[in-house]
Amino acid sequence: MAGGAATGGSAAADTYKSARHWLLLPSWLVLVLVVLAPVCMMLIYSFLTKEFRGGVIWEPTLAAYDQFFFDRGLFGDDPPKIEWTYITIFWRSIWQAGLATILSLIIGFPTAYFIATRPERTRALWVFLVTIPYWVNLLIRTVSMKFLLRDQGPMNDFLISTGLIDDPLRIVNTNLAVQLGLFYSYLPFMVLPIYASVERYNFAMSEAAADLYATKWTTLRRIVLPAVKPGVIAGCILVFVPSLGAFLAPDLLGGAKNFMIGSLIEEQFKGNAGNWPFGAAAAMVLLTMVLILLMIFARQQRRAEASP
Repeated sequence: MAGGAATGGSAAADTYKSARHWLLLPSWLVLVLVVLAPVCMMLIYSFLTKEFRGGVIWEPTLAAYDQFFFDRGLFGDDPPKIEWTYITIFWRSIWQAGLATILSLIIGFPTAYFIATRPERTRALWVFLVTIPYWVNLLIRTVSMKFLLRDQGPMNDFLISTGLIDDPLRIVNTNLAVQLGLFYSYLPFMVLPIYASVERYNFAMSEAAADLYATKWTTLRRIVLPAVKPGVIAGCILVFVPSLGAFLAPDLLGGAKNFMIGSLIEEQFKGNAGNWPFGAAAAMVLLTMVLILLMIFARQQRRAEASP
């Protein structure tokens, strides 16, 4: 029986081994066409020359990257100085995305833990409630958020009617409005991966810790969090990366004074006044930064898994 089972398994493995390249071909085609080709096109455009009426001229140059990092004056003949405008926009994008990730984690972890500890027959309902907002287009949800937060919006009307405030709160066109928009848009991306990890967690470990007189905080810090760490990390990545490149929330809720890198890139591809090479260069700088962060994180993960 053992020999026959081994033989059968080997035969099946050999069959799929000879065909696995063909079976993977559709996946590779999709990855090349949808992921690799646009990135390569953006990389090429970042080294081309801007056409006056929009588009590009096929003349290689580093002008787009030079414009991003250096300020050479109005006519381009001054000594180069660091271009702090775009660096400031990048820094604003990083801390906004980081803060949105932290807030999503603070709210998302208890939410995911609550859902995972409900009776099994009701968990699907709770997950359904978390995903309901994604039945509506992100643009519509962001516009609705702006309507809610505006000076004459429902939130300010309610606060004034209850006597909590006398004058409307100025929230729209501030960093706070952008942060609320990012948090609202990407919170489910934090909840769902953590929920999947907590659902697989063996709660007998928490009971054993309680039997050994461990406090709830100690159990959470020393047992629960290490066990669900993959879900927490996945949630943080899924919130931070799209928040970093978001442009709807900054455009609609933040205004011109709260530009983020996604808004900067989007502006370069609008109408005939856009600068396609500069937009492509900014996108490549953003992509490079994200890849470096993910590589550092992956290396730390490998070291942590390799350590005893």
